[in-house]
Amino acid sequence: MSAIRKLTGNFIATEVGDEILLIDLDGGELFSLSGTARAIWEAIDGQRDTGAIAAVLAPGFDATAQVIERDASDLVRALEDARLVEKID
Repeated sequence: MSAIRKLTGNFIATEVGDEILLIDLDGGELFSLSGTARAIWEAIDGQRDTGAIAAVLAPGFDATAQVIERDASDLVRALEDARLVEKID
């Protein structure tokens, strides 16, 4: 599977309370990330794929690595569509 990296020039991120707000600079779309979504976002480092992200996060959440990986895949797809992240080889 491919590692995921943030396309830092395509968004602005700000922390508000327990959530991270991402603003897509091209499309103007707003993403509000909290809980597992926030943890997934913070784990995107250009080195890990969704499986590795899930393995790192599973011990800290009341969910299996498979459930977290599914959530990570869904979030990554949405962020890819907005051109905020990309998969790299």
